[in-house]
Parts: sequence; structure tokens; C-alpha cells
Amino acid sequence: MPRHLLACLALCLSVLSLSAAEGWLTDLDEGIKVAKAEKKAILVDFTGSDWCGWCIRLKKEVFDQKEFAAVSKDFVLVELDYPQRKKQSPEEKAKNKAWAEKFAIEGYPTILLMDSNGEPFAQTGYQAGGPVKYLAHLKELLKDNTSKGKSAFAQAKKDELIVRAYGEEISGLVGPLVEKKDLAGAEAALAKFIKDKKVTGSAKFSLNLNARVGIVQGCKPGDQGALLKVLDELIAEAPADTKDLDDVKQFRAQVAAAAKEKK
Repeated sequence: MPRHLLACLALCLSVLSLSAAEGWLTDLDEGIKVAKAEKKAILVDFTGSDWCGWCIRLKKEVFDQKEFAAVSKDFVLVELDYPQRKKQSPEEKAKNKAWAEKFAIEGYPTILLMDSNGEPFAQTGYQAGGPVKYLAHLKELLKDNTSKGKSAFAQAKKDELIVRAYGEEISGLVGPLVEKKDLAGAEAALAKFIKDKKVTGSAKFSLNLNARVGIVQGCKPGDQGALLKVLDELIAEAPADTKDLDDVKQFRAQVAAAAKEKK
């Protein structure tokens, strides 16, 4: 065999060995096949490898650390890249774009956890603290790899789309009323909109939270008492499974502390 072919073959083998050592696939279809064969979950990293600062930090601080290799016990790793400078084949670009659209990926890095069939059950992103802490975080999320967990995740995604779709409409509807400082009118218009659209559950809570806080701050700027009243009503009406409820309660505590200090 000619020497140049031997050298080329050696280079190809070294690249393949490097990919295997890193443990990351770049094709989700292939990842699903491997996950089914090995009976594992799938960790998909949607990343902008050559421009996204948080993606680069996550890779450097977590994925590239030797301790993170323990992740292979539970997960097949797949990287779907959306670079700005790195060259990709048209086929890889098209497939990655299709996956991002299918799973409604809005930012990078997005870490999507899936069962062996490619059905998502949890989502996360950059987490500070290094590989050991991140492994513990993934282990906790792995508990949602159940029928109930997958259903809850799918519903949460639907709620996000509803909130995104109706958010701008609500702003256009109540904005002129807020400019007039018409608090009652703005809240009535919001309530009618949500009722007419038949929004319920967590989506209703999120829309009410975003809009009502904005309305009261716009109509009664600096009035912590009015803001606390709205927050208390929202907390009382929140569905039991609302994931953001603890954050809202923490915000309420901050407002209450500011009101106390002001007095």
C-alpha cells in the first residue's frame, strides 16, 4: 500500500480514536440506536461551540473534566453543534436545524435529557460547580425518566409556547391602559383575554404573573403594597405543580423586605 494512503489511514484512525475517547456522538439518530442497545438515557448538548460563551464554559468546566466520564454509566452523549465559523456538511447542518426546531430550542447551551426512544423528560443548561456537582444534578433529573415525568415535561413545553405566543398580544392589549394608569381596566382586559383564550394551569399562572406584575408596576410605580397584594393573589391561585412558585415567593419576600425598609 502506498505510503500516503497509509498515512491517511493512520490519521483517520487517530481521529476515530479521539472521538471514541471523548465519548460524544454527533448524530441523534445514532445516539437513539446506541441508547436502545445499551438501555440508557440520552444527554443531548445543543451548543454553539465556537461562539457561545456559556457553552464553552460548560464544556471546559464540566464535560472535559475526567470526573465527568462517570456520566456514561447512565447516558449516551450526543452533541448537536450550531457553530458560526466551524465547517459542517450541509447534511449535518440540516439535521441539526431540524432537531432544534422539533424540540423548540431557544438558546445555547440547552441540555436535553431523553429516554432511549428520544422522548425528552428534562432540560437544563450551564451549572456552576464543576463535574461532580453536575453529575449529581443529572442524577436528580434522571428521576423524571418516567411516564409521569415525560408527560409533565411535554406539558411544560406546551405552556412555554402558549406564554410566548400570547405574551406580545397581552402587551399590546394592556399597554395603552397602563399608560393611562388605568389599573382596573388593564387587569379586566387581561382577565378577559385569558378567559377568552381558555388558558389554564401553569400557562395561565405565567401569563398572569408577567402581565399583572408589569401592570401594577406601571400603574402604581414604587407602591410595594399594591405589588405585594398582586403577588399574594398569584401565589394563592398558583397550581400545586407550578415550578416557578418558589421563585415567586422569594421575589415576594424581597418586595416585603424593601417595603419594611422604606417604612
